[in-house]
Amino acid sequence: MLTYTVRRLVLAIPTLLFIGLVIFLLLDLAPGDPTAQLPLTIPPEVREQIRQSLGLDEPLPVRFGKWMVQFCWVEPQVMIDSLFGSHLAEGQQRVLSWQTRSPVMDIVWQRMPQTLWVVGTAYLVAIVIALPIGIYSAYRQYSIFDNVGTFISMIGFSVPPFFSGVLVIVIFAVNLGWLPSIYDTTHAVNDWDSFVVQLRQMVMPVMVLALQITAQLSRFMRASMLDNLNQDYVRTARAKGLSERVVVLVHVLRNSMIPVVTVIALGIPQIFGGAIITEQVFKVNGIGQLLISAIQANDIPMVQTLTFIFAILIVLFNLIADVLYGILDPRIRYD
Repeated sequence: MLTYTVRRLVLAIPTLLFIGLVIFLLLDLAPGDPTAQLPLTIPPEVREQIRQSLGLDEPLPVRFGKWMVQFCWVEPQVMIDSLFGSHLAEGQQRVLSWQTRSPVMDIVWQRMPQTLWVVGTAYLVAIVIALPIGIYSAYRQYSIFDNVGTFISMIGFSVPPFFSGVLVIVIFAVNLGWLPSIYDTTHAVNDWDSFVVQLRQMVMPVMVLALQITAQLSRFMRASMLDNLNQDYVRTARAKGLSERVVVLVHVLRNSMIPVVTVIALGIPQIFGGAIITEQVFKVNGIGQLLISAIQANDIPMVQTLTFIFAILIVLFNLIADVLYGILDPRIRYD
């Protein structure tokens, strides 16, 4: 298992380099210039100075190298000089956002905690709720519980976040006044009272995200459990006198989790993309809102960086899913 994991990590490096090159070239060659929105009265030499301050006068390989190095925990200037022989000015060591004139990764790391608070909590809540619902719905197929769970799941699938988000704001914030309607991104958690405030403002965005994830995971869990409950090994386990709890929660559940693990692992990068709409609705100053504002402002470096981060998450959680296969299914051997 360790050898397989190391080999996959090594193979992931050229994969990510190729993905990064494609993303960089596609967006870099697209029409757009940070000086295009400036007033026409600005002299050409000033426009050129702005382009130089953003590093746009450098060769394409140097700009790509700077863009890739910003993801590493090293000083960009040292690696760029060693790879490309470029001697850049002090103010040109980092990839800058066209919109804010600040280093791109600094902005991303500032926004990341807000997204992790909302998205991470929503995903954990959804998993905790969806798996038991899927297991019990399969075991009690066509019962009242199963029918109600199917109905709620269809609602979760059908209602888009921009509608459900506005709906919960109207109900819980406007009509009932129980929860704040806007997420305060400047709020700091220092003690128990501030933690309670943080939880209250997280309830609605987490509720909207968790509804969709729960609907998806519970249906996958139910379908996988139904498929395994009718297998021969289940009848053999029951014939040996094993209790129904052991048969369902040990033998059937372990095999049923194999396809569900794929959905859970690959759903994490997707939920970061899905959080874009939710963050816009609740004014969460996170990665999703940052991507929307970067697209609207034609901030190419920021869009490139966030897109590549999503690609990294997909490759990483694909690897995690493959490793978990070997843990859940004893028939799978990677050595």
